[in-house]
Amino acid sequence: MNWKKKIISITTLASFTTLTIHIINKLIYFSATMDNLLSNTSGSYYNWKFGKIYYKKTGSGHPLLLLHDLDTYSSGHEWNKVLNELSKTNTVYRVDLLGCGRSDKPNITYTNYLYVQLINDFIKQVIGEETDILATGESGAFAIAACHYNNSAIRKLILVNPPDIEKLAKIPDKRSKLFINLLQLPVIGTFIYNLLTGLTNTDKLFHEHYFYNSDFIDHDLISTYYETAHMDVGSKYLLASIRGHYTTLNLKHCLKSITNSIYFIIGSEKENIEENVAIYHTIMPSIEIEKIDEARQLPQLEKPYEFMDKVKIFLEDEF
Repeated sequence: MNWKKKIISITTLASFTTLTIHIINKLIYFSATMDNLLSNTSGSYYNWKFGKIYYKKTGSGHPLLLLHDLDTYSSGHEWNKVLNELSKTNTVYRVDLLGCGRSDKPNITYTNYLYVQLINDFIKQVIGEETDILATGESGAFAIAACHYNNSAIRKLILVNPPDIEKLAKIPDKRSKLFINLLQLPVIGTFIYNLLTGLTNTDKLFHEHYFYNSDFIDHDLISTYYETAHMDVGSKYLLASIRGHYTTLNLKHCLKSITNSIYFIIGSEKENIEENVAIYHTIMPSIEIEKIDEARQLPQLEKPYEFMDKVKIFLEDEF
């Protein structure tokens, strides 16, 4: 009888613990999104085969597709401080990538080719003509690969702090697959995700990775990124794919095959950025590079005026 009591006690405790964690998860998502900072009813949705993609079209002129950095914190909000200026000279399409922001967050494995397909399908079915692309971080890798598969749809690429080309060569292994399986658990996995993307970690991300000058970081910006990471429980599936190295790809092969003009805008204080772009330049010597001093990963938010000065140089540069 004692063993039966122990089993009942353990089962009761496990059920209570699971229920408690579930309630904590619900409270985290509610508190993170209660201000509704990312709400926007003026945009549109592209009904893609893997889910609805939120985008906003503004301005007039040659098409320009904006791709934010790939992270569960990220969304088209990344371009807010430069959107008006870009719209004065271009028809701007600002999207939230699948798994991010206001777009759908399906329970799937997010791969590099998935995003390459999304870029090319969006250009073909929504924009409908040759376009330029302005992309940040890992999304720059998808833009390069999109050129590799369909260079006639893309004119020029402007990449902000392109991803580390050596790290992009990583592939899924046993350790990364274990993390994916853990994160995909219904209650415990969601709790782990919430711990990894908590408000403290969001603040740390801005101070140590996104911005160089902490004076430029405002509370609303951190709150918006925190809210973005918790708009839907499905955000954890994207994080699992990123940490599992499913979004990486071999860029060296793509760079050798394309003829599109590529421009880099880099933040001088981003870790190892000089060494990284040197590798790109070795593979493709025609790449032009502009540097923004005292900036890190997101110069379009940290130093929008300097950023626009660099972008205009490349957008006005005709073939």
